[in-house]
Amino acid sequence: MYQIKNRIYLNFDKTQKSGICNYLRALVKQNLDKTCSDILDKFIEDEKYYLELKTSRFPFLADVIDDSEFIKDTEDYIKECIKYYEYKEKQRPIIEANKEFEKKKRKFLQEVKMSKEKPTKKQLYYYDRLCKKYSIEKKNVEELSKLDMRDEIEKILNEHSNDYKIID
Repeated sequence: MYQIKNRIYLNFDKTQKSGICNYLRALVKQNLDKTCSDILDKFIEDEKYYLELKTSRFPFLADVIDDSEFIKDTEDYIKECIKYYEYKEKQRPIIEANKEFEKKKRKFLQEVKMSKEKPTKKQLYYYDRLCKKYSIEKKNVEELSKLDMRDEIEKILNEHSNDYKIID
């Protein structure tokens, strides 16, 4: 993708080249179901229309829109964009799997960290209140970790979750 940018639109300045490349990339992304020639025709047709109305975002194309070099460069860039998005689509399952793995890894590392820390005052207070509310005998929490305390609280809440359900 980046190599082709250095080979195309040599007579445009940096801003013009960037603007047209970004627009073409977005156009390709919106029209992935179409062929390269269809996308090129749509782009040229739209730009000619906007140039006639004098509302084009690329007024510098007025002189080169029918130039064979410009059309060839545009076609090459569109082909490269199509390849890029096809490759990206093929990589999606791998990327999703990596995201899921990283999510599980972060959760595991968080639990390992929690297992080494003492419970917070809020956890102790909440546990105490839950035990009083449901008339449960409190366990010795001095040796419990933050993770163990979280699990104890979850256990109590799950056991008594029927108390929160609304019956129709």
